[in-house]
Amino acid sequence: MTAPVEVVRRRGRGRPGGRAARALFGALALILAAVWAFPVYWMLNSSLLPNAVLEKTTPTLLPFGGSLKNFQSVLADGSFFSALGISLAVAGIAVSCCLVFAFLAALSISRFRFKGRRSFVLAVLFIQMLPAEGMFIAQYKLMGSLNLLNSVIGVSIIYIAAVVPFTIWMLRGFVAGVPADLEEAAMVDGLSRTQAFLRITFPLLAPGLVASGVYAFLQAWNEFTVALVILQDSGSQTLPLWLRGFIQQSASRAIDWGDVMAASTLVAVPVIIFFLFVQGRMTSGLVSGAVKG
Repeated sequence: MTAPVEVVRRRGRGRPGGRAARALFGALALILAAVWAFPVYWMLNSSLLPNAVLEKTTPTLLPFGGSLKNFQSVLADGSFFSALGISLAVAGIAVSCCLVFAFLAALSISRFRFKGRRSFVLAVLFIQMLPAEGMFIAQYKLMGSLNLLNSVIGVSIIYIAAVVPFTIWMLRGFVAGVPADLEEAAMVDGLSRTQAFLRITFPLLAPGLVASGVYAFLQAWNEFTVALVILQDSGSQTLPLWLRGFIQQSASRAIDWGDVMAASTLVAVPVIIFFLFVQGRMTSGLVSGAVKG
């Protein structure tokens, strides 16, 4: 049965129309990728050029004659490293807590049947429908009553509460995609339930955990409005707040777009590094090789 199918596939690949279609789709994919990547390239290109070049009416597509002076100017402001440390701390706390809470909740609603399970799932969905702006006053008063304003812990708690519901729903799909029969088979072979979960199920859930962690990280790293409400002290600002203040300072003396683009590039660098570490797990299969035959 497999031989005729393979022959048909080979014949389809050899058709001129098939090759032309693949080439067309490949060219279209390259064009879309270039359109998507161009803003990032323009930001990096502009960060290497002096402001006098950026203000010209003719755009400069290549950074010939560029330098790192804009980056040196941004890094000379010591507040950048303070904001970087706060953003890293907030993102680390938010990602860690979100993965722990959401993972346990996803396991519970996927593998166990308990009273109130359906209501809990509906509550998770309902919370996602609430606009974040409608809770700013309540969040501010709550953090103020707990003396957590202008603190990493305070803003991290709000980020966790905002991200956990969607993370639960995301991980629920990953957990449901791993057959419980794998654990039962491992238990038949002599493993305990905990050992079967840690050796068999948990490695298969790694891509889901990474994907959920990426979502939580991006939400915590790029969030602006909640941080603007909770972190009002200039000495306790995340990178988005620091970038806004940097632009406002630049606007008071005429915006230096080279410095602004350099600052934006520095804000994006940790995200790029994070993706370089996790992209392998994100692209791997969920249960590839787990079930054969």
